[in-house]
Amino acid sequence: MMRVVSGIQPTGNLHLGNYLGAIRQWVALQDNAQSGGESLFFLADLHALTVAIDPRDLAANTIEMAATLLAAGIDPDRAILFNQARVPAHAELCWILNGTARMGWLNRMTQWKDKAGKNREGASVGLFGYPVLQAADVLVYGATHVPVGDDQKQHLELARDIAAKFNGDFGIDLFTLPEPLISPAAPRIMSLRDGTAKMSKSDPSPASRIALTDSDDEIAGKLRKARTDAGELPADPAGLADRAEARNLVTIYAALADISVEAVLADHAGKGFGQFKPALADLAIATLAPIRDRLTRLLDDRAGVAAVLERGAERARALAAPTLLAAQRATGLQV
Repeated sequence: MMRVVSGIQPTGNLHLGNYLGAIRQWVALQDNAQSGGESLFFLADLHALTVAIDPRDLAANTIEMAATLLAAGIDPDRAILFNQARVPAHAELCWILNGTARMGWLNRMTQWKDKAGKNREGASVGLFGYPVLQAADVLVYGATHVPVGDDQKQHLELARDIAAKFNGDFGIDLFTLPEPLISPAAPRIMSLRDGTAKMSKSDPSPASRIALTDSDDEIAGKLRKARTDAGELPADPAGLADRAEARNLVTIYAALADISVEAVLADHAGKGFGQFKPALADLAIATLAPIRDRLTRLLDDRAGVAAVLERGAERARALAAPTLLAAQRATGLQV
């Protein structure tokens, strides 16, 4: 049985890169239930505690991001949607796995080096141990597959190492070693202002990204001003190899239209960006406007969104309990 598990931090408005790189894949994976599988998607609010936060923002962002996922097509009848803190097994298993994970493994994590920077002594223990909680997030459910971007593959490899060491140390075949799922359509959406940088909420320029809450005019304006070059679109993808911004816009078009880059170029070869950008804007608006409208309605009933999370958490707690108990027995915490 295929069991898919993935999470996202509730850190504010989601953007087009989140939608094309992760959320749309999550929506498609809900069909996993039709073949007897399960899909679990969670808001990683425990992970949010690893850096300085405003508690009011965290609470509000959790509801708003859950509403965004629902608006984008996550169906709580076909997938299990919850926030991490409502399932204590995540934190409990993380503590157990802290005894298995090794300092050397965590010291080699690229994201730890990037986020801590030169102030490692001032970074939180939680930031250092972040990948162990990520491992617990998926191992506690016996995940077989985890949708990840290229920048998260190292963390999944660590989860596999932790699982294998735990199984070996305690002579138990408990944890499944999950496989990565990377979207072939849009694994990496780049900034509209710099085609070599990933689209990110942390970029100080709102013009670098399209938020899922942007108005039609904002979407059109950001795409109109997106950085490009003066060349025409080529007939072959090889012609985009050294044109990062052009390649990014073509990739976005292909992902939104659910067609290949080759098909996009077949329709637009020889055209300049003065013609291509309006077509891309129309496509983006047609895709994102319905999501924005559904989100507005959902946020009018925040209690209803919270109830969806609690129902999902109840189902998640039931799935996590046997694995946690087995890990407790393996380590002598339970008899």
